[in-house]
Amino acid sequence: MSLPTTFNPADIETRWYKHWEETGGFRPERPDAEAFTIVNPPPNVTGSLHIGHALDNTLQDIVIRYERLRGKDALWVVGTDHAGIATQMVVERQMEAKQDKRSNYSREEFIDKVWEWKAESGGKITHQLRRLGCSMDWSREQFTMDPHFTKAVLKTFVNLYNDGLIYRDKRLVNWDPKLKTAISDLEVETQTIAGGFWHFKYPLADGVTLADGRDYIEVATTRPETMLADMAVAVHPSDERYASVVGNHVVLPITGRRIRIVADEHADPELGSGAVKITPGHDFNDFDVGKRAGIEAAQMLNMLDGNGDVCQTSDGLVPDEFIGLHRFKRDGVDGARELVIEWLKRPDVDCLIPQVSKNKKGEEIVSDSEPRQIATPFGDRGGVVIEPWLTDQWYVDAAKLAEKPLEQVRDGTVEIVPKSWEKTFFNWMENIQPWCVSRQLWWGHRIPAWFGPVLKEDGLPSGATFEVLPDLATVQVDYPTKPFVGVSLEEVLTQAQKYYPGDVVISLVEDGKIVAQHRPEGAETGVTLTRDPDVLDTWFSSALWPFATLGWPEDAPSLLEKHFPNSLLISGFDILFFWDARMMMMGNYNMGEAPWPKLYLHGLVRAADGAKMSKSKGNVVDPLGLIDQYGADALRFFMAAMESQGRDIKMDERRVEGYRNFATKLWNATRFCQSNGIGKSTTVKAPQARLAANQWIIGEVQAVCAEIESAMEDLRFDAAANAIYQFTWSKFCDWYLELIKPVFAEGSDPDALPAKETREVAGWALDQILVMLHPFMPFITEELWHAQGDRSYDLITAKWPNPRGETSKEATDAIDWVIDLTTNLRSAKNELGISPGAKLAAFVPQASDLAKSTIERSSAAIERLARLTPVTVGEAPSGPAMQVTAQAGSGGGDIFVIPLEGIIDIAEEKARLEKALAASQKEAKSLEGRLSNANFVERAKPEAVEKAKADFAHHQGEVERLTAALERLG
Repeated sequence: MSLPTTFNPADIETRWYKHWEETGGFRPERPDAEAFTIVNPPPNVTGSLHIGHALDNTLQDIVIRYERLRGKDALWVVGTDHAGIATQMVVERQMEAKQDKRSNYSREEFIDKVWEWKAESGGKITHQLRRLGCSMDWSREQFTMDPHFTKAVLKTFVNLYNDGLIYRDKRLVNWDPKLKTAISDLEVETQTIAGGFWHFKYPLADGVTLADGRDYIEVATTRPETMLADMAVAVHPSDERYASVVGNHVVLPITGRRIRIVADEHADPELGSGAVKITPGHDFNDFDVGKRAGIEAAQMLNMLDGNGDVCQTSDGLVPDEFIGLHRFKRDGVDGARELVIEWLKRPDVDCLIPQVSKNKKGEEIVSDSEPRQIATPFGDRGGVVIEPWLTDQWYVDAAKLAEKPLEQVRDGTVEIVPKSWEKTFFNWMENIQPWCVSRQLWWGHRIPAWFGPVLKEDGLPSGATFEVLPDLATVQVDYPTKPFVGVSLEEVLTQAQKYYPGDVVISLVEDGKIVAQHRPEGAETGVTLTRDPDVLDTWFSSALWPFATLGWPEDAPSLLEKHFPNSLLISGFDILFFWDARMMMMGNYNMGEAPWPKLYLHGLVRAADGAKMSKSKGNVVDPLGLIDQYGADALRFFMAAMESQGRDIKMDERRVEGYRNFATKLWNATRFCQSNGIGKSTTVKAPQARLAANQWIIGEVQAVCAEIESAMEDLRFDAAANAIYQFTWSKFCDWYLELIKPVFAEGSDPDALPAKETREVAGWALDQILVMLHPFMPFITEELWHAQGDRSYDLITAKWPNPRGETSKEATDAIDWVIDLTTNLRSAKNELGISPGAKLAAFVPQASDLAKSTIERSSAAIERLARLTPVTVGEAPSGPAMQVTAQAGSGGGDIFVIPLEGIIDIAEEKARLEKALAASQKEAKSLEGRLSNANFVERAKPEAVEKAKADFAHHQGEVERLTAALERLG
């Protein structure tokens, strides 16, 4: 197939991807082959491809295509996550646009609408992954709400509950008042906003005073409204100012609540007054202080409802004026914060301590608070301030489940690459907190728990109406309850029958409907069990991804046996704990072993200046836009070439364009081959070769293949990409094709042995390039593979190179010698301003044996490439000259003396070089001084420091180059 003159990625990408998918190229039938398995971090079903996805999936595709070429049964599991919060938000926003809302529907009706949305719009990102070239097994595409996945989720939850590893507890959670659900730490974004720091007095009770005579303790806070639920004041155990009052009480302003003064190391004696107000129901640190002070979670006061509005605390001490107020000012209406400040200033309270500061004129300014920039948590989707909120939730005993993963990383059963992430892994896992897995949503895996009344000592349910309710039982939540957990209604009913005595009607109620019932004949009393309305955290189900996607616990056991454990996991470091670590926990719990032996953590893709990409900064890069402009291959190669063992990548569109040029270079090289009758190869093994250039390229193929294999073994994507890039561009295109041009020159015999041999070797070498480059640039390589001749199979399922060619060291050394001579001479000409095409005479006073034989046999190649003619072995005539060295193996270098008389004006050239050298020396010295100045390095903008470093390196290089040029002139 004759190639078009111009390479256009858009012409080939869609065509080849469709072909691969339709012909089963992503999962060729290899039942007896060694398995290689990876799973993709399932993107949200609501998502679209961003630059982080592009990096993550490119690296995975490189690995899977590489292992497929090596003959393995390579399975890349693909699918999407149901993304509870994100998906529910998308559907609710669509409803709002139609003046509709979720509460207008039953839970079942709303979930039907979500499934409708998924069917219509939920596959956007999967189509975008195809554009990137991801060779996933789409025939087995997974979804975390698929029926088989639901079975896995329910089984895991029930087993964990029965083993005491899932439990119900009252703790603080990140509560999103807009979404009205608990959210994970990953869904919290910290923003710095302008706020205040208020100081006020807490009067000491019972006539107690401090050593300095004060009858109050001063406390300060950025959240004055939370004083409505304060339960203690903490001071440091070593703080002598408060030692005499520890154990005594203060009386809170506004509420009049008596709270204890406790000693706790959380209080910093050096910060403010050294005394800290403790609100255990609304602050994570305070929660821990409260527990250490002996306050049970059930006793902790909650002053806010799910909307973030003030509600009455259990002790009834919040004044009525506060009830129903929002925590902050909203829509121009003062909230609880403003009213608390107002009350603290009332004459009968008088507890606010005014803050005095000075303006730029030195004038004193009195205000209620001192201004502060406060790090504040916001929900990444709800967009409102997150409230630490005390609720009853389901928790996983993460500390217990973390024991085995910790052991596996320590003993090397699981390798984390790069190893530097191990310290972070250990630190987090050794200090892991209980994992809150319940969410107050409708979309997601419903928690398989039902609540019924706890039996009292007399054997009757406490607090519940104990009577037969033939139609619908009234749901009660204000009495002690007992959970019944099971994978089916039958299992729950069986548990309830064992718990409740005698002939009792047991009704299971879900969303206001009786869904199952045990009704013994003649029963006169009954009890209602109500379904937990919550769903499970999305991360709970995705933690099962490495094995539930393979059919666990029921289907396709042969697939599970062959492909679990997976071979490798590639993910961003930002989900190390939210996904990777939890997969390790669940893999060990459900399967008895780690889900994979190796975990590779890549960095983030940042903006060109190193800043994190964000929509607010306007520096987000759209990978699909880059694909439209430069092609998927160019973007993929950029990602691979820049990925260096987990370091962050700086986005550089010029580099992407450069790799598009690389693809064009290969395209044109293939067109050159076609124009000279060079087509496909018929062998994986290297052809027999006699010509030095052909033996040389065979040896270079062997070397680069080994280099790529070594890099891939170590997951050095940058090294592998650089190896094939340098070989293709420099060794094959720039040198080998130049070396063989005389074989096909006009007038040469196309049927002669040199031409036949060269066509075979060149076609073979090009084929090896296409195979080795395919994991990085799949589209262009597949196109060129078929352009070179009719093939019985696609490149995607070809064999990885195994050259095994025989080469002569004498022949390959000769070519290396010519290349080194040419490279050094071109550099010297450039330094001295001599035209690249100028032919120069040269003398070799003391030629090595390699030099003598190469000059004798390859004078035509030396003339064509190095532009040297004639080359004389012997002393050079006197006069100005430059010297160039050609490396002659371990024996040192051959020195070429090249007369310059009449070529350049020596004096003028020396003056030019000396002037340029002085300028670079001066600039380098200035930059060195700036970079050695600690003030500049520490205080200047990072981009300014980076530019200074780059400029310094440039001028250092110029000093070396110009010095060498002057030395050449003598």
